[in-house]
Amino acid sequence: MPDPVTFTSASARFGLPFLFAGQSQKEFSVNEAHALVDALLHCAIEGERAAPPTAPVDGECWLIGSAASGAWTGKTGQLACRQTGTWLYVPPREGLRVTDKSTGQVLCYRGGWQRPARPAVPTGGASVDSEARTAIAQLVTALIAGGILAES
Repeated sequence: MPDPVTFTSASARFGLPFLFAGQSQKEFSVNEAHALVDALLHCAIEGERAAPPTAPVDGECWLIGSAASGAWTGKTGQLACRQTGTWLYVPPREGLRVTDKSTGQVLCYRGGWQRPARPAVPTGGASVDSEARTAIAQLVTALIAGGILAES
Protein backbone atom coordinates (compact mmCIF):
# COMPACT_ATOMS: atom_id res chain seq x y z
CA MET A 1 0.00 0.00 0.00
CA PRO A 2 2.82 2.52 -0.58
CA ASP A 3 0.75 4.61 -2.98
CA PRO A 4 -3.03 4.59 -3.04
CA VAL A 5 -4.47 2.42 -5.78
CA THR A 6 -7.19 3.97 -7.90
CA PHE A 7 -10.28 1.81 -7.83
CA THR A 8 -12.87 1.98 -10.60
CA SER A 9 -15.64 1.99 -8.01
CA ALA A 10 -14.89 3.82 -4.78
CA SER A 11 -16.47 6.12 -2.21
CA ALA A 12 -16.48 9.79 -3.13
CA ARG A 13 -14.70 11.26 -0.10
CA PHE A 14 -11.83 8.95 0.79
CA GLY A 15 -11.75 6.50 -2.10
CA LEU A 16 -12.78 3.46 -0.06
CA PRO A 17 -13.05 0.63 -2.59
CA PHE A 18 -16.42 -0.93 -3.35
CA LEU A 19 -16.75 -4.62 -4.17
CA PHE A 20 -18.25 -5.92 -7.39
CA ALA A 21 -20.54 -8.95 -7.45
CA GLY A 22 -18.40 -12.03 -8.02
CA GLN A 23 -15.17 -10.03 -7.74
CA SER A 24 -12.00 -12.10 -7.54
CA GLN A 25 -9.32 -11.20 -5.03
CA LYS A 26 -11.81 -9.15 -3.03
CA GLU A 27 -9.52 -9.36 -0.03
CA PHE A 28 -7.31 -6.71 -1.70
CA SER A 29 -10.19 -4.21 -1.90
CA VAL A 30 -11.51 -5.06 1.56
CA ASN A 31 -8.05 -4.84 3.16
CA GLU A 32 -7.36 -1.48 1.49
CA ALA A 33 -10.69 -0.14 2.78
CA HIS A 34 -10.03 -1.46 6.28
CA ALA A 35 -6.57 0.14 6.32
CA LEU A 36 -8.04 3.53 5.35
CA VAL A 37 -10.84 3.29 7.92
CA ASP A 38 -8.32 2.23 10.58
CA ALA A 39 -6.16 5.26 9.77
CA LEU A 40 -8.99 7.80 9.66
CA LEU A 41 -11.41 6.68 12.38
CA HIS A 42 -10.78 8.95 15.38
CA CYS A 43 -7.52 9.98 13.73
CA ALA A 44 -4.65 10.97 16.00
CA ILE A 45 -1.27 11.95 14.60
CA GLU A 46 2.06 11.59 16.39
CA GLY A 47 2.98 15.09 15.22
CA GLU A 48 4.14 16.94 12.12
CA ARG A 49 7.42 16.29 10.35
CA ALA A 50 8.98 16.52 6.89
CA ALA A 51 10.77 13.15 6.81
CA PRO A 52 9.61 9.69 7.86
CA PRO A 53 10.82 8.45 11.25
CA THR A 54 13.77 6.05 11.10
CA ALA A 55 11.95 3.28 12.98
CA PRO A 56 8.22 3.71 12.30
CA VAL A 57 5.71 1.51 14.07
CA ASP A 58 2.53 0.17 12.48
CA GLY A 59 -0.42 2.31 13.56
CA GLU A 60 1.56 5.57 13.68
CA CYS A 61 0.15 8.47 11.69
CA TRP A 62 2.02 11.69 10.88
CA LEU A 63 1.12 14.98 9.24
CA ILE A 64 3.67 15.53 6.47
CA GLY A 65 5.17 18.99 6.84
CA SER A 66 6.63 21.33 4.23
CA ALA A 67 9.85 20.36 2.44
CA ALA A 68 8.86 16.70 2.60
CA SER A 69 11.71 14.32 1.92
CA GLY A 70 12.50 10.63 1.59
CA ALA A 71 9.48 8.39 1.10
CA TRP A 72 7.28 11.43 1.78
CA THR A 73 8.58 13.58 -1.09
CA GLY A 74 5.69 15.28 -2.89
CA LYS A 75 3.19 14.43 -0.13
CA THR A 76 3.24 17.72 1.83
CA GLY A 77 0.05 18.26 3.86
CA GLN A 78 -1.07 14.64 3.58
CA LEU A 79 -1.37 12.13 6.39
CA ALA A 80 1.18 9.31 6.34
CA CYS A 81 -0.14 6.30 8.22
CA ARG A 82 2.00 3.23 8.83
CA GLN A 83 0.09 0.05 7.96
CA THR A 84 1.56 -3.44 7.54
CA GLY A 85 5.11 -2.14 7.18
CA THR A 86 4.37 0.46 4.48
CA TRP A 87 3.12 4.04 4.32
CA LEU A 88 -0.50 4.69 3.41
CA TYR A 89 -0.99 8.30 2.24
CA VAL A 90 -4.27 10.08 2.81
CA PRO A 91 -4.89 13.45 1.12
CA PRO A 92 -6.96 15.63 3.50
CA ARG A 93 -10.56 16.58 2.75
CA GLU A 94 -12.45 19.67 3.92
CA GLY A 95 -13.53 19.28 7.54
CA LEU A 96 -11.11 16.46 8.42
CA ARG A 97 -10.10 16.73 12.07
CA VAL A 98 -7.11 15.10 13.70
CA THR A 99 -5.68 15.19 17.20
CA ASP A 100 -1.99 16.05 17.40
CA LYS A 101 -0.69 13.88 20.25
CA SER A 102 2.50 15.94 20.53
CA THR A 103 0.57 19.12 21.45
CA GLY A 104 -2.84 17.82 22.56
CA GLN A 105 -4.38 20.12 19.94
CA VAL A 106 -7.17 19.37 17.46
CA LEU A 107 -6.33 20.42 13.89
CA CYS A 108 -8.94 20.99 11.23
CA TYR A 109 -8.45 20.98 7.47
CA ARG A 110 -10.09 24.04 5.85
CA GLY A 111 -8.24 24.75 2.62
CA GLY A 112 -5.11 23.90 4.62
CA TRP A 113 -4.36 22.63 8.10
CA GLN A 114 -5.59 25.11 10.72
CA ARG A 115 -4.01 25.41 14.17
CA PRO A 116 -5.47 28.11 16.42
CA ALA A 117 -2.81 30.44 17.83
CA ARG A 118 -2.49 30.86 21.58
CA PRO A 119 -3.40 34.41 22.63
CA ALA A 120 -0.86 36.55 24.43
CA VAL A 121 -1.25 36.82 28.18
CA PRO A 122 -2.28 40.35 29.17
CA THR A 123 0.42 42.47 30.77
CA GLY A 124 0.55 46.04 31.99
CA GLY A 125 -2.10 48.60 31.35
CA ALA A 126 -3.30 51.65 33.26
CA SER A 127 -5.35 49.61 35.71
CA VAL A 128 -4.95 45.94 36.44
CA ASP A 129 -8.16 44.02 36.86
CA SER A 130 -7.21 40.79 38.62
CA GLU A 131 -10.69 39.27 38.14
CA ALA A 132 -10.53 39.82 34.37
CA ARG A 133 -7.02 38.36 34.20
CA THR A 134 -8.16 35.33 36.20
CA ALA A 135 -11.12 34.85 33.84
CA ILE A 136 -8.87 35.10 30.78
CA ALA A 137 -6.40 32.61 32.28
CA GLN A 138 -9.27 30.19 33.00
CA LEU A 139 -10.55 30.63 29.43
CA VAL A 140 -7.12 29.83 27.98
CA THR A 141 -6.87 26.78 30.27
CA ALA A 142 -10.28 25.58 29.09
CA LEU A 143 -9.29 26.04 25.42
CA ILE A 144 -6.14 23.98 26.02
CA ALA A 145 -8.12 21.25 27.80
CA GLY A 146 -10.59 21.21 24.91
CA GLY A 147 -7.79 20.64 22.41
CA ILE A 148 -8.33 23.97 20.69
CA LEU A 149 -5.02 25.55 21.73
CA ALA A 150 -1.65 23.82 22.06
CA GLU A 151 -0.34 23.11 25.57
CA SER A 152 2.74 25.27 25.19
